[in-house]
Amino acid sequence: MSADTASRIDRRPFVADLLSDVPDALVVTGLGSPSYDVCAAGARPRNFYLWGAMGAATPLGLGLALAQPDESVVVITGDGEQLMGIGALGTIAVQAPPNLTIVVLDNGHFGETGMQPSHSSLGTDLCSVAQGFGIETTSRIDSHDGYAQIGDHVRARRGTTFVQVLISSAEAPRVLPPRDGTHVKNTFRAELGFSPF
Repeated sequence: MSADTASRIDRRPFVADLLSDVPDALVVTGLGSPSYDVCAAGARPRNFYLWGAMGAATPLGLGLALAQPDESVVVITGDGEQLMGIGALGTIAVQAPPNLTIVVLDNGHFGETGMQPSHSSLGTDLCSVAQGFGIETTSRIDSHDGYAQIGDHVRARRGTTFVQVLISSAEAPRVLPPRDGTHVKNTFRAELGFSPF
């Protein structure tokens, strides 16, 4: 673990506490560690796990927030996955659904491809990037208790929110969500009262 991330937030309990604070939210996960962390917090039919669609978590969250305006939608993704889909933030800013919260777990590395340094550890300020695209409400969380601040945003549903959470680069044991995409989709749709097709 690098010295610059050693004292950061332990992501697994942070995600667990965040999800406990917003039990009714629809949750979309980015690939890799965010999916493992959300699954480790407990199986919920309101979780939609993305396994390999790098860069797709925030666009999917946008579509879900627009389609389900009465639901709070939380995207939980990593810095590498968000960087891959960075352009989606422009469309999200234009659409500005009030019920969308994007949580980027930022360890400054591409965790799924060998822990190479990501742009966020090389000078890119993700909150400034989000603001530059036009997302008005952004924040950077550097302590565990910050999950409550995110929960407040999720419940308030007063505007799209982008949150960068500075996490440790330590790896937690993998807790794998279901790999059957059809099952995940059908369970999620059923929770929202739709047929599986």
